[in-house]
Amino acid sequence: MHCRLYTQYCNFLLALFVVYATLLLTPPFPMILSDRDIKKAIKSGRVKIESEQEELFEHIHASSMDLRLGNVFKLYEHSKYAILDPKKPESFATEMRTVMVANGDPFIVQPGEFVLGVTQETITVPDDLVVRVEGRSSLGRLGIIIHSTAGFVDPGFSGTITLEISNLNRLPVALYPGMRVCQIAFEEMSSPAEQPYHSKPNSKYQNQVLPEESRLSLDPEFVKL
Repeated sequence: MHCRLYTQYCNFLLALFVVYATLLLTPPFPMILSDRDIKKAIKSGRVKIESEQEELFEHIHASSMDLRLGNVFKLYEHSKYAILDPKKPESFATEMRTVMVANGDPFIVQPGEFVLGVTQETITVPDDLVVRVEGRSSLGRLGIIIHSTAGFVDPGFSGTITLEISNLNRLPVALYPGMRVCQIAFEEMSSPAEQPYHSKPNSKYQNQVLPEESRLSLDPEFVKL
């Protein structure tokens, strides 16, 4: 009697395990695109990357591709305001100075300095992919950080990518427009987003071209204040 009940219980557990394993292993499930699939997504138009330099597509790696640094930078003018206040957008929106750097000329990032840069390329992300932005290891070894927190590009986004550049080194570091500055990886979602970035009511950075300063003051919690 007990032996039969034990056998039935084991069979029940085995059947339950098979069901759960089937659910976990049944595609689609999130995954990072390989170099082969990145090339395929670009060629088919699923992912759109606008670049004037065709050789950029030679820098597609096993699970990522490189993007280049643009010519425009924005810096905070520290002498105008004592604090950056989200309730006072003028404290950071009008405090930034725009610097244009010619091709071949360096932009010097001073130790401890924070500047906004931008990619040369414009990227359009489909509704079922997420793009992750990471710095290049070679620049990291010089102390250059490419993003502070914004390493995540939503499905449905279209525009250039604003780079949050910091220098952790004790020495100044020269950056040049056109150099490969960051890498992006594509992660497939379990299903297309119900509300991708392009249809989001408060998508503040859609179709951006220049490095865009914070638009935190447009968040609902600050608009109501």
